[in-house]
Amino acid sequence: MILFLTHTLFQPPILANDLLANSAIRTNTFETMTNNIKEEMNPEIQKEKFEQRIKNKYKGYPVINVANGIKHIKMTKYYNGKPVRINIIEVNKNIANNYEIKPAIASSTLANKRTVRTIAQNTNSIVAINGGYFKPQTGVPLGTLMIDKKIYTGPIYNRVAMGIFENGYDVSRIELNAKITGNNETIKIDNINQPRMLSSYILAYTRDWGAKAPVSPQYGVQLQIVGDKILAASANPLSIPENGYVIVGPKSKLSKLFGAKKVKIEIKTTPEWENVEHIISGGPYLVKNGEVFVDMTAQKLQSIGGRNPRTAIGYTKDNDLIMIAADGREGSSIGLTLVELANLMKSLGCINAINLDGGGSTVMYVNGQIVNKPQQYGGIALSNALVISKKSIN
Repeated sequence: MILFLTHTLFQPPILANDLLANSAIRTNTFETMTNNIKEEMNPEIQKEKFEQRIKNKYKGYPVINVANGIKHIKMTKYYNGKPVRINIIEVNKNIANNYEIKPAIASSTLANKRTVRTIAQNTNSIVAINGGYFKPQTGVPLGTLMIDKKIYTGPIYNRVAMGIFENGYDVSRIELNAKITGNNETIKIDNINQPRMLSSYILAYTRDWGAKAPVSPQYGVQLQIVGDKILAASANPLSIPENGYVIVGPKSKLSKLFGAKKVKIEIKTTPEWENVEHIISGGPYLVKNGEVFVDMTAQKLQSIGGRNPRTAIGYTKDNDLIMIAADGREGSSIGLTLVELANLMKSLGCINAINLDGGGSTVMYVNGQIVNKPQQYGGIALSNALVISKKSIN
C-alpha cells in the first residue's frame, strides 16, 4: 500500500529556541506599541518633539515662544531675487491645550466690520489672522462659517474650507444640503445668511443676519418660522425671530407651504463632518493630500491671481496648525503668487492647506501687536478672523 503524505508531515519540528524567539518578537512588538502610546499621551514628550520639529524646520530663523505649543516665526524669502516678508504661527493643540482655535466675527451680527486687532482684543486672543472672504460694503462673510457648532453662513460656489475638531483638522470643498418640508412638499434651501445671487434662490436668514430679513425678490414671499410653525407670511421684510428663521424666495415655490400645520427645516453639509466644532472657508486649495493643488478656476477665484499679500492656513501630519501672513505690494516685500504660496505651505510640511482672504486684508496679530506690515496701517476693517484664545471655563 502506498501512502501519499502531505507536505505538512514533513515540516521540521518547532524547537524551544524558535518558541522563545517568537515570544521575544511578540514582547518587543507589545513594548514598542506601549511606548508609542505612552509617548503620544505624555505631554512632556510631545512638547520635546514639537520643539525639535520647530528647531529643525526653521533653522536660521528667529523663533518666538508665544505660549506653550505656540510659536511665532519671522522669515524673509526671496523670489527671483526679490524679498517677501513672512510671518508664521505654528501651534500644536495637544501642547497648547489651554487654548482654542476658532473663527470670530466682527460683532454680534454678520453685517459688521472691525480690524483684526479689535476682533482679537474683543475675544481676548493672543493670536489672530484675517479670515475668509466678505462683502466689502456690509461685512457679511462670503462662504461657510461655523462657530461653536453653529452655522452662521453657507458655502458659495462650494469653496474649500477647513473644519476644526477637538483633536484635529480636515479640509474639503463644502456643499450645503438644506431643505424645508411641509404639506408633503420638500423645498430646497439654497443658502443661509448670504446675499442673494439668483432671484430663484430660497434663502434662510437667522438672527445672526440682523433684526430683519432683506427685501424679497420680485414676485417673492417671506415665511417667519419658529419651531415647526409658520407664524407669518409677507412679501415685505419680516422680523427674524430669536430662535427661528425667515425663509425668503419665489412665491411660486414657497406658497406650497401655505397652510401647513407643521414644517421642518434641516440643515446639513457635505461632508457632514461629525463632531466638527468650527469651519472657516476661503479658497482655492493650496495643498491637497500632500501635493500642490491650486484649483483657482474651479472655485471661481481667477480675480485673486497674481502677486499679492497672502494669508493661508494648513496642517501637518503631526497635527500642527500653520498660519501664514505674507506681505506684498511694496519694494521690501513683493507678495506671493498662489502657486508660490502653495509651494511654501508644502515645504513647511502641510498635508492640506487653503488660501484665505488676502490683499489689503492680510494681517497677523500676536500678543497685542500687529506683527506684519499691512498696506493700511493696522489693517482694514473686515468681517471675521481666525483666533487663538484661552479656553473658556464652563
